[in-house]
Parts: sequence; structure tokens; C-alpha cells
Amino acid sequence: MALIFEASSGGSLQGTVRVPGDKSISHRSIMLGALADGLTEVSGFLEGEDTLATLHAFQSMGVRVERPAGYGVLHIHGVGMQGLREPSEPLDLGNSGTSMRLMTGLLVGQAFDTVLVGDPSLSQRPMRRVIDPLAQMGALIEASATGTAPLRVRGGHALRGIAYRLPMASAQVKSALLLAGLYAAGRTTLTEPASTRDHTERMLMGFGYDLEQHGSSVSLTGGGRLRATRIDIPGDLSSAAFFLVGASIAPGSDLLIEHVGINPTRTGILHILKAMGANIQIMNERIVGGESVADLRVRHAPLHGIAIPPEWVPLAIDEFPALFIAAACAEGDTTLIGAAELRVKESDRIQTMADGLRAVGVDATPTPDGMVIRGGAGSGGMHGAEIDSHGDHRIAMAFAIAALRARDTVRIVDCANVNTSFPGFVTLASRAGLSIRAFTA
Repeated sequence: MALIFEASSGGSLQGTVRVPGDKSISHRSIMLGALADGLTEVSGFLEGEDTLATLHAFQSMGVRVERPAGYGVLHIHGVGMQGLREPSEPLDLGNSGTSMRLMTGLLVGQAFDTVLVGDPSLSQRPMRRVIDPLAQMGALIEASATGTAPLRVRGGHALRGIAYRLPMASAQVKSALLLAGLYAAGRTTLTEPASTRDHTERMLMGFGYDLEQHGSSVSLTGGGRLRATRIDIPGDLSSAAFFLVGASIAPGSDLLIEHVGINPTRTGILHILKAMGANIQIMNERIVGGESVADLRVRHAPLHGIAIPPEWVPLAIDEFPALFIAAACAEGDTTLIGAAELRVKESDRIQTMADGLRAVGVDATPTPDGMVIRGGAGSGGMHGAEIDSHGDHRIAMAFAIAALRARDTVRIVDCANVNTSFPGFVTLASRAGLSIRAFTA
């Protein structure tokens, strides 16, 4: 039985919504809270399948986590840097690439061996980008012949700090090496080719760990401690992306999205949509727990195609499925280059989105590292179709939002993985004005 979304054509998005907590911050709150000394209190935690996989993994290693006040509130009883216990079984991380990559970096510093496994999609995603630099630090990690999961992380190996220049802009690789650096002798310095999300750096400092940041480089020295803290997780901008695009493309829309994280390493979608002509107002901006947070008001506006600046790509890497829908509804061409990373996400997001856009009548040409979309579907050129999401949560939600500008129903199959990042998507989207239902068949 597969979960299917069926979104009827037309409508607009109205009112006020609050999207679930930021997935990236939720993962890291568990990881660092588990290693801290004392009790870490978390509110706004995303209780999606990906983040719960991280939570369950640490529970399997002896970390006690309580839920004293219902949804999204956690009390994490940290065990300290050396307090994790060997799990009795492989750690199943489901569909979560963040969990597998970051935990690999964290686990190489433990005294015990660990096996990391995932679902078929995660088991195809590249892990050499983490394994190879960790090996330079002295870690021993066994993978498949193609460099994919399952991973066997051998504990008990002395780690040393390294200076490493990342070959690609990847917050997951950077974060994995920073976590390994906590356990390494000496200094670990990482240099990025382009800015990526910096939640790990911000949270390490929030837990009292000393970091140095100079331009595109970040450094830390191993052997320190983490002190428990309180974390208020804002709404996930990657989840808000679907509502930002939906309200932008649907005439009559006027939507307020409350308490959204607008970390400057994540705001590529805001830059891109505004460059396309979107009417987005950033309101009530404030700092919450070291993260920038705001309310976002978005109203319908005619969009136009652009050449997306390459420097914005790492700042919006998870939002491109939604942005491709915006491009389809814009007048003129939108061109994306420098986004080869999209081919190794939960699906090949370049090819999967191109196939889906063509199915609804959009002229979309995939390239090795991006796409060219010839817009105009917003003026009536997009029709209904059945879309195969290939089990990719962001593909499924993107085409659900596309129905706002389609001439007929859009049916999306294989949508169960939406629960990895956005449990309650159908309910919230319906409340905002999208005519959508979910069923199994």
C-alpha cells in the first residue's frame, strides 16, 4: 500500500500558519544534548521520522530522553563526551542522511564499534565524502564497495585534528568533521568553498564550546566539554518554502508564516523568490537561542524567470523542488547551475523534478548540475497529471503546491516519506486553503 496525495486545482493560501520545527537544528539538539553534562531542555523539536531516528539511536546508546509536556518538548539527560554505551543492535537511521553523516563523525570518537544502516534510499547515498576525511583524522570506517551504507564505525582509534578544505559545499560533511574534531588531539580546521548552513557551529557555541571562525574557515580544538543548555527550535524554512511558493503563485493569497528560522546561511530561497518578484515581508525579526527568527508575510505577485546566482545555491539546496514550481509559474526562463548535489539527495531531484514538470506540461531541461525551466505555466499552461515522487518528501510537497496553478487535479504517489520532515503537511496545507487529501492505495 502506498500513500497518495491528491491535490485539486486552484485556490489560494490565506491566514496564519506555523510550520514544524527546523529539522537540522532538531537533529543537532539531540546529538549535542546527549554529549553534554547535565539536562538539556528542548522546545519546538520536529517529531518527524528523520529526527526521531536520531533520537532513538541515542536512546539505544544509553541516553535518557523524557517528554514532559507533549509534542515537541524534550528533556535530554546528557551522558558527557565519554558516556555513550555500545548499542546492542545496528542503529537504523531510516531515510536520514543528516543522521548517518553527522553520527559517523561523532561515533569515530567512541570506544566501541557501531553499525549504521538505513532504508534503500539512504543506502544509495554517497558516504565517501565523510569517510575519506575522517580516515585522514585516523578513523576506521568500513562501507560497501561503492562507498555507501551499511557503515561499520570502528571505535577505539586515536583521532588527530586536520586542516581540510572541503571539495564541495556541504554542511553535513563540515558538521561530521567538527563532531569528530571534538574527540581529536589538536586542532581541526575546515575551509568551505561556499557558505553552508552553520547550525552546528552556532549550537556548539551555545553548549559552551570554543570555536574560531575566520572568513570561510572554522576551527576547534578537541578535548573540551559541552554544557547543557535550553534550545527553542524555530520553524523550518525548508518546510515554509512550500507555503512561500504557494502563496506567491496563487492569485488572492495572503499568508503569514509565524516563527520561522531565517539563519543567514539558509535564506537562499528568500533571495531567489524576491529576485523573481515575490512579495515577501520579513516581520518581527528577533534572535532566539542564537538563531535569527522572524514572521514571514507572503502575498501573491507575478513572478519572472532569473538566472540563479551560483553563490545562492548552497543557501537554498533543500528548497529547489519548491523553487522549480515557482519557476514553472514565472514568465520567462529560469536557469540553475552549480547544483549537482541535488542528484544525490533522497532522489535525483534534478531528474525527478524535470520528469514531473514535463508531466504537467512544463518545458524543463535537466543539465548535469541544474535545470533550465521555460516558464509561463502560471498563465494556464500547467495541467493535471500523476507524479511519481520516488519516495522523496520534498518532491511530493512541491507538486502538491503546484496544484494551486494547475488546470486539473495533481496526483502524487509514494508520499509516505513526507513524514520524515513535515508530519501534518496535509492538515496544515488544507487549513491554509489547498484542496488536498491523502489516502492509501
